[in-house]
Amino acid sequence: MRRVSGPVSRAVAAAFSSAIPEGTRDVLPPEWAQRDHLRAQLSRVFAAWGYRGIEVPSLEFASAAHPQDARAFKLIDAGGQVLALRSEFTTAVGRLVRSRFPAGPFPLRLQYSGRLWLRAQTSELGRLREFNQSGVELIGVQSAAGDAELLLLARAALREVGVEAVLELGFPGFVDAVLEDAGLQGAAREALHDAIDRKSGADVDALAARDGLSADVTRTLHRLTDLYGGAEVLDAAAALARGERARGAVAHLREVAAHYEGALAGLGAAGGELLFDLGVSRRYTYYTGLTFRAYAAGLNQPVLGGGRYALEGGLPGAGFAVGLERLTEVVAPLLPPEPELVLALDLAGAEAARAAGLTAELAWTDDEAALRAFSEARGIRRWARGPQVFEMGGVA
Repeated sequence: MRRVSGPVSRAVAAAFSSAIPEGTRDVLPPEWAQRDHLRAQLSRVFAAWGYRGIEVPSLEFASAAHPQDARAFKLIDAGGQVLALRSEFTTAVGRLVRSRFPAGPFPLRLQYSGRLWLRAQTSELGRLREFNQSGVELIGVQSAAGDAELLLLARAALREVGVEAVLELGFPGFVDAVLEDAGLQGAAREALHDAIDRKSGADVDALAARDGLSADVTRTLHRLTDLYGGAEVLDAAAALARGERARGAVAHLREVAAHYEGALAGLGAAGGELLFDLGVSRRYTYYTGLTFRAYAAGLNQPVLGGGRYALEGGLPGAGFAVGLERLTEVVAPLLPPEPELVLALDLAGAEAARAAGLTAELAWTDDEAALRAFSEARGIRRWARGPQVFEMGGVA
């Protein structure tokens, strides 16, 4: 397409831009190729670990029980049924498991990749209304070994695409257990969950004063906001754990870390990538156990996140998803260059160029001037005809 400039082209561009909702965007060929390359790499790693591919519908029946119901895009079909665009994968995968694999065999290892839509321009792994994820689910097993498997798989998948990440582990139920042991209930407990998750000491003080909490309880709440770091965090958490739930959470994290570090030691690989954030609290009603995120250098948002949950009916599950937009941002400088593009003047030239590992586009005209202008605009420097690849405009 010939590039034009001036007021008319700016007006056209503005018209096209205004037709695209905020929080969505076009994807141009270089980024599409990068994302497709990453998706294929991740899928190969997941498959090598025994995670088989599935697809779930983009449209599903709307339900108030869905964890993202309030943020889902909804529409009404011809029969008056309220439908929703897929807003997260775990619920859809759970529905598939209940209907297609009711008796297992478990554990069931599944992988997926596709688009999600949210009305709000924010999610754990992105800041768009429409975004892409690839991920895995481990269904029907509930153990420290299963949780460690997912951490090891997350590490392997990110390393496959050239990303060395720090894994940050949490256990949202730990904060709830400590609050329960402190005698906090109802609205006061809910408000403190949010303040602790945001690590807002000022809000903790304000809520403690509002609800008349003792100085001892207030000190405990502040200690929750500081539970971030290496393995020493588990010792600090154990000192706060009074009841069985809280002690069980700390013990489980210790066991998961031991499985993870032991597996890497068995390979002769260095561990030490695990960090612990025991102040993670906001999603305690969704996750039933461990949660984790992966952070890559140069990006202050996670590229991967997941955790343990319970499917409808109580079937245990755990998994994680990779945000492909974020991952593309991180690894774009690391990806291999695309194969050189040549312009083939005939089909034999195209086949010869492709056999040599090049990308070949077929000429659409015999007008050499037009082909030269197109090649210059596209950055093509070589042409192909028959068995030969030669400098643009040269004699074959």
